[in-house]
Amino acid sequence: MLAKLNQLTESHGALRRGTGMVSGIVALTLSILCFLGVLAFHFPEYLTTPQLRKSYDVDTLRTVMYWAMVVAGATALFNVLFGRVRWLSFAAFGLVALTLALGGHKVPVDDFPDHTPYIGLDWFILDLLGSTLIFVFIEKLFPLRPEQPVFRPEWQTDLHHFIVNHMVVGFVLLATNLLVHKLFGWAVKDGVQAWIRDLPFPVALFLIVLVADLVQYWTHRAYHEVPVLWRLHAVHHSVKSMDWMAGSRQHILELVLTRTLVLAPIFVLGFSKEVIDTYIVIVGFQAVFNHANVDVRLGPLRYLLVTPNFHHWHHSQDQEALDRNYAAHFAFLDHLFGTAVKADRKWPRDYGVLGDYVPDGFWKQFLFPFTWKG
Repeated sequence: MLAKLNQLTESHGALRRGTGMVSGIVALTLSILCFLGVLAFHFPEYLTTPQLRKSYDVDTLRTVMYWAMVVAGATALFNVLFGRVRWLSFAAFGLVALTLALGGHKVPVDDFPDHTPYIGLDWFILDLLGSTLIFVFIEKLFPLRPEQPVFRPEWQTDLHHFIVNHMVVGFVLLATNLLVHKLFGWAVKDGVQAWIRDLPFPVALFLIVLVADLVQYWTHRAYHEVPVLWRLHAVHHSVKSMDWMAGSRQHILELVLTRTLVLAPIFVLGFSKEVIDTYIVIVGFQAVFNHANVDVRLGPLRYLLVTPNFHHWHHSQDQEALDRNYAAHFAFLDHLFGTAVKADRKWPRDYGVLGDYVPDGFWKQFLFPFTWKG
C-alpha cells in the first residue's frame, strides 16, 4: 500500500472515472486534513497561528471536522466494500480511525500559553481545504484548457511550495513586521494616520489597494529588470501550467521581501483593521484566481482590473509578453506606465521561463538563486 501511495504522489495526469480513484483521493485528502486537525487541537500553542486562533469558533471547527471524518470514512468504506482501489481506501479509512483514536473532533482545548514558537498548520489546513473546494470548482465550471487535469505535471512542486509557505507563516509575519517597523517606523505621522482612518470605508479600501499595487508594480518590475532579483523571481515564473496552485510557487526570500515592501506604506499610513482585513481577502483571492485555469476576461473591465487573462500573459514565454503586465490588482497601471501586453491573440501559447533553465522540485528551486551560473 505504501508503495502504491508513493507511486500516486509521484504521478500526474487525468484520473479515470468510475474506478474509485476520484472518490478515493477525496477521502484520503479529507482524512489527512482531519488527522492534521486533531494534532492542532492537541497542540494549539505550537500548531496554530496566534492571529487566527483568536477569531476561531471552536464549535464550528469541531462540526467541520466531524463531517469531514464522516464523508472520508463513509467514502472509503464504500470503496472497500465494492472493491474500488482498496489500497487507497484502506489508507483513508486508517487515517480516519487514527484521528478518532486521538480524540477526533472532541479533543478538549484548555488554556495554553500565547507566546510560543509555532507553525501555521491551521492556516495550511483551512486554506488548502477552502481553496481546493472553491477554485477546482471554478476551474471545472469555466475552464480555459478543459483537457488540463487537476493533477497536471509538476503539481507536486507547487504543493510543496504551498505547504512550506503556509507552515512558515509565523516566520514570515515576524520577519516582515520587524523589517517594516525597523526600516519605516520613522515615517509614521499621527496626523496622517488619523486622516486615513477618518476616510469612508470604500474610499479607504480603494486607496489601500491602489497604494499596495503601486508598490507591487514597481517591486515586480524590479524583479524582472534587476538580475540578482530575477534569480528569486524566476522560480515563480518556472511554472509551465497555470492553475489555482501555480501562484504558490514562490521563493521564501521573495515572499518576505515583497510583503515587507507592500506592507510598509500600509503600516505608515495607518489603515484601520477592517480595511486591512478586507484588503487581505482581496489580495488572497486575486493571487489565486488570476493564476487559475479559467476563461475569464471581463470585457472592457479588463483594462481596469487584473484578470486571469491579464496575468496569464505575464507568465507567457511568447515574445510580445516578456516583461509585461506587472500589476496585481489594477491593470490600468500597466497601461499607464506602458508595460501592458499588446497581442493579436486572446490567450498566450506557452508558459514558463524562456529557455526553461529553472529545475523542477522544491529544494532545487530553493537553492536555484544561489547556484545558478547564468
